[in-house]
Parts: sequence; C-alpha cells; structure tokens
Amino acid sequence: MTTGRPADRRRRSGFTLLELVLVMVIICTLLGAASPSLRGFFVSRKTDDTAARIAATTRLARSRAISEGRVYRLNFDLRERTFFLTVLDEGGFRKIESSLGLAFRLPEEVQVSIAGAYGSRAYLDFFPDGRTETATIRVTDVKGGVAEVICAAPTEAFVVRQPGKEG
Repeated sequence: MTTGRPADRRRRSGFTLLELVLVMVIICTLLGAASPSLRGFFVSRKTDDTAARIAATTRLARSRAISEGRVYRLNFDLRERTFFLTVLDEGGFRKIESSLGLAFRLPEEVQVSIAGAYGSRAYLDFFPDGRTETATIRVTDVKGGVAEVICAAPTEAFVVRQPGKEG
C-alpha cells in the first residue's frame, strides 16, 4: 500500500509555469491576429451609433415641437464636431436650458453631411404641426462605412438606413 505524500500530490495536480506561459503566448498571438479586423468593427459601430443618436435626437425634437407648440431646430456645428437642439423664442433660436440642450460630440472617425430640400446647411427645423424638413444626414467613417438618417416626407419620422441594404 502506497501512501502518497502531500508534496507529491501537489506536484501532480495543476499546471507548470511553462504551460501557463505557453497558453498566454498562444492567446496573445490569436488576439494580435484578430485586432486589425476588430478595429474596423469598432469604427463601423461608431458610425451606426452616431446615426442612431442623430435619429433619436430628431425624434425628440419632433415630439417636443408638437407637445410644446414651438419650433425646434437640430443644429450641426461641423467645425466643432457637435450637434445640439435649440428652440425658437421671441428673440430667435436659443439653446435649451436643460439636459436636452446638451451638445453631442461626433467621434473623430466619423464625418457628417446634410442634404435636404433647401440644399446643404447645418440645421433642420421641426414644426409644431409635426412637419419637418425632408433631409438625408449622411454619416461616413474613415473605413468607408456609411449610414444615413433619412426623412423622405415632411410628415414622416427620420429613420436610419444602410445604403445598399434593404430594410
């Protein structure tokens, strides 16, 4: 009958330092090979997220214009790389004095352009009767990915579309 000493049992169970280092080298090699493709994934996610945030801001502007009976404007400051809401008062458009007036920053990897019925300009108006100006807001990333925030008719809401994809 053999009785194993505790030191022998400990030595047989578990991994050696060499085995652990070898596994870490394999994992790092796989991550290194996958990282260039993951970088592109995160850039395209920023494009989609930016388009979704712009669409959500258009829905907010439209609903606030209807519920308050005032004209709201979605402004794009392309030099500062921000977009924000303003509201029409007697003296003109002014920034909103709440969290709704926050300026959202555009990611560095993303470019935005606006084309509408009134040509290229840096704002869109939302009216108390539910109308808005038709426009296409094109969000493009450095990898060539594109998402569009589109309003095809004055009474429709803005929707996000991927050019070349159905839906």
